[in-house]
Amino acid sequence: MLTMSKAVAVLQPTENRIIRDEPIANLLTDSRSIINSEQTLFIALVTPSGNGHIYIRELYQRGIRNFLISEAIVTFQDDCPEANFISVRNTLVAMQELAAYKRAQFHYPVIGITGSNGKTVVKEFLYQLLHHDFNIVRSPKSYNSQLGVPLSVWNMSDKHDLGIFEAGISKPGEMSSLREVINPDIVVITGIGSAHQENFSSFEEKLQEKLLLARYAKQIVYDADNMVINAEIERSFLHTGLFGWSRKNEEAPLFIKGVHTEGEHTEITFKLYKGPDQTVAIPFTDKASIEDVIHCIAVTAILKPSFFPKKAIYFSELKPIEMRLELKNGYQNNSIINDSYSNDLMSLEVALDFQQRKCKASGARPVVILTDIYESGLEPDILYRKVATLMRRFDIQYFIGVGYELMSRQDLFSDVSASFFPSTSALLSAEILGQIADSCILIKGARRFSLETVSDRLVRQLNQTALEIDLTALKQNVAHYRAMIPSDCKMVCMIKAEGYGLGAFEMARTLEEANVDYLAVAVTDEGKYLRQMGIRCPILIMNPEINSWDTLIEYDLQPEIYSLKLLNSFCEALSGHQQVEPYPVHIKCDTGMHRLGFMEKELPRLCEILVRSSRIKVHSIFSHLAGADDPVLDAFTQKQIDTFIRMSETISHSLPYKPLLHILNTAGIQRFSQYHFDMVRLGIGLYGIDPITNGTIHAVAKLTSTVLQIKELPAGEHIGYSCRGVMKRAGRIAIIPIGYADGFSRKMGNGALEVYINGVACPTIGNICMDTCMIDITDVPELTEGTRITLFGSPEVPLQTVAKIMDTIPYEVLTGLSPRIQRIYFQ
Repeated sequence: MLTMSKAVAVLQPTENRIIRDEPIANLLTDSRSIINSEQTLFIALVTPSGNGHIYIRELYQRGIRNFLISEAIVTFQDDCPEANFISVRNTLVAMQELAAYKRAQFHYPVIGITGSNGKTVVKEFLYQLLHHDFNIVRSPKSYNSQLGVPLSVWNMSDKHDLGIFEAGISKPGEMSSLREVINPDIVVITGIGSAHQENFSSFEEKLQEKLLLARYAKQIVYDADNMVINAEIERSFLHTGLFGWSRKNEEAPLFIKGVHTEGEHTEITFKLYKGPDQTVAIPFTDKASIEDVIHCIAVTAILKPSFFPKKAIYFSELKPIEMRLELKNGYQNNSIINDSYSNDLMSLEVALDFQQRKCKASGARPVVILTDIYESGLEPDILYRKVATLMRRFDIQYFIGVGYELMSRQDLFSDVSASFFPSTSALLSAEILGQIADSCILIKGARRFSLETVSDRLVRQLNQTALEIDLTALKQNVAHYRAMIPSDCKMVCMIKAEGYGLGAFEMARTLEEANVDYLAVAVTDEGKYLRQMGIRCPILIMNPEINSWDTLIEYDLQPEIYSLKLLNSFCEALSGHQQVEPYPVHIKCDTGMHRLGFMEKELPRLCEILVRSSRIKVHSIFSHLAGADDPVLDAFTQKQIDTFIRMSETISHSLPYKPLLHILNTAGIQRFSQYHFDMVRLGIGLYGIDPITNGTIHAVAKLTSTVLQIKELPAGEHIGYSCRGVMKRAGRIAIIPIGYADGFSRKMGNGALEVYINGVACPTIGNICMDTCMIDITDVPELTEGTRITLFGSPEVPLQTVAKIMDTIPYEVLTGLSPRIQRIYFQ
């Protein structure tokens, strides 16, 4: 393993201070992503958007002791007396050099993949096809940048026997450094498009830059029918190890004899080295996936000549890669293809091909929403003439252009039904989106246009009832409870059940900004969603299921282990996955609540398995208090804590390291803070509820709606189902668009809940209906239709009041609110 002193020898830094020579197991570039401070090297990157040096003192306090910096060591040495420092001119370059050094220690095959489109898909397809035969280390997701590549290659170890890494570039001079890091034996050249073309003088120059990855490769896989690629390979003097596939040349190493699509499947017939016909069936029909699979046929033939025909069945089991062409159901019988991953002519054609096939299958009308295209390298008139040609070629029935470049070239789309807007906000302000129905809508554009707002508008119902969520209050609640524990005590924040109904992603993103140590959810799918949304904080899965192990491992989620069966199953699942370090797990002890967890009598067998298994590492041992909020149960709570101390000591003494310990929930933090141990778990307090006083700390959620209609009624009139509501005097009622189908309980009807409007209590009247309810507004004569009102979450009607009316707890109120109630976030 690389050590700090060895890193000094590799990097030849401008200065260094090594207090204690430590091994380097982990590279850390994002201060929010710290999982384990031991054997971690923090690399203080300096970018246009940030300077990693500002986090050094904070990370030192959190246990990091190794730092790679580009500022003077004297700046930090007094505040970090026990830290090792290596100072270099450029920390990114130094990180690449360390990764290149580590790469040189391993001699198994490495595949490098470059191109404008398809890199991630080819990498993931290859993994699916080859993981039965190889222990593969590969780039996470699309880590293909100057930063992502060294982080990916750093994961190589002697436990692997195949590496697959992507390499992406955006300007000249970048590929040479990536080649030094990856040093590939096999290079795959995928589709070459116009992305990042603005930084190159010509298309050929960009292709030459990409081909630098293959300079010392033993094999090069590429589309031999692409004349431009052929010419640049010839110009680059890459004459050895060429493995070009062709649909035209029967002499090619891989000749594609035929491609036949039927329904949702495609058969590819091919010859390898002029051998007999062979066929693979794949569950895709779009052009991009077919070409990606052909690249994979070539690579598998090179790596495993015996792969065909006996393992060709693996191709039929390929799973789609989620990051490409996301398809969602929309309202008004629309389907939405959200493809903002790239925005150039090649990816546009790929997306249009995908859309066309979906339209043919469903009979939907093809609609395209496209923004201005940047970094194409083409003159605007030429670029948008090509776009218009594509719209005609794919028979797009309605085109919506967003951006001034498209607006100024409307004449190019004169024979296409089209509308143009200068900005996304202008499009959203128009009524045109609400008029689209029975269509398959492709949304594609540059990220600066924030087209996710358009997708949201089309995918979600514009419900007039909303749950307004104050993210600043969320952070204030974290700070409130942090003040009750020592500064070195870690915190887990509970965001299961879709963030208790508030929205897990927004909760997670805000809590990451607040630098919490862990997030916790109930099931693996919740954690997977957060990872897909870009959440990098460690995530605990509190109720993992045996059939979810592969997904849990793929998305770097940490399981709670509560039984011997679960432990054995997880260890077995790990045997099928690549591992650089032991996998983190969290052991749950049952100290008296009798929900999940190991009983004390099971500990000898548990310790035996933990000691024997090298695949896992116990990051924490914990239990759950059943009655910490109730003084009547204090003796029971103390018994639970005493049992936990005894059980955790038994487990810890059997291990060669010390796991974190935690038992306190929100109520426990407030009433038993002396037992904070190493970490606490914040639940209901996070959402502003004090479980001891039932008061409000900082209210996070407020439920609001709109007055749909106002009726004036005489005394004695009956209101609602079963005529339960009766006007005791002549007056007015307001109809509000929320009912029990939205989670607004029937228990709140017939005056049980009072809504405060302009400081006046307005009781519900009549039964709560499925989609509406009625309130008596006789004493608020100024109220008009369309006025926004607050149903709960105000000082007059806190969430706890609604929970009391419903004879339940605030958790149930929040988690019961229907998804059709829109969530609005502010801070």
